[in-house]
Amino acid sequence: MKIIKYLFLVLAMALTVSCEKHVIDYDATPIGDVAEFQLHYMNPVSAVAANYITRVEVNGKMVSNAKAPLNTYNAIPSGSVGKFYTVNPGNVNLKLYLTGKVTVDSLVYDQSVTMQAGKQNVFVHDFTQPLVWFDNGYPYIKRETVTTDSTAWIKFYNFLYETAGVPTTKLIQYQYVNTRTNAAVNIGEPIAFGEATDWEQVTVLKAAPLDVSRTITLKMKEVDADGNIIGDLQIMNSSGTYVAYSGTASLTIGRWYHHIMAGFRAVKSPNSSVRIFTAL
Repeated sequence: MKIIKYLFLVLAMALTVSCEKHVIDYDATPIGDVAEFQLHYMNPVSAVAANYITRVEVNGKMVSNAKAPLNTYNAIPSGSVGKFYTVNPGNVNLKLYLTGKVTVDSLVYDQSVTMQAGKQNVFVHDFTQPLVWFDNGYPYIKRETVTTDSTAWIKFYNFLYETAGVPTTKLIQYQYVNTRTNAAVNIGEPIAFGEATDWEQVTVLKAAPLDVSRTITLKMKEVDADGNIIGDLQIMNSSGTYVAYSGTASLTIGRWYHHIMAGFRAVKSPNSSVRIFTAL
């Protein structure tokens, strides 16, 4: 009986302890009160370590260093889909360093941009030019499904340079090829340098009912000021020969993608291509 009595007392004490309240406080900022942003590095330079940004400061606070550098034709924060930095809305200063050291020689970019509450994307395309700001377009609408075909979304950006320091003056119409009809379908309206389309619907034509993704062909057309197609956008390849731009991308149903045209159009290295980032 003593054993049962002691066991009962132990259980009673355990229950008493488990009922005590433990309040845990987290230092957090309500997400609706802040500006969220992703930083894209689209300078037309060679993709080598000497051109990597190894320190990024936002309003004087380091947010990225050599352990997670901002590589050429990439974006931060990196690591997974949907990550953003957060700051207070208003004027935001960004400083970029090439060596990771805070010196006059290593500081290559020092510009400010006005950010709003909510999500946005900002672009560096030339160390002598201001940041280019875009609304991210969040929240995204729900995906649409029609019979066995479904939808992905693309937002196209034009940061194409002709040669060093010379942005393209060409208006570019981005297109994808319908895998059923082989017809070219416009992705938004033609855009000039430093511009972007809206989020544009792209139909993912399934090869089978249970497919969730499909590889599509992408093209670009040069258009005149009235929106008339002049012809295929010609870019120089690594052999120094001009060819019509053509690319491919795998689209997953319900996903949202940034497609960014960057690099040199009239230089064989580094020549131009589309860099793709998954927004959601």
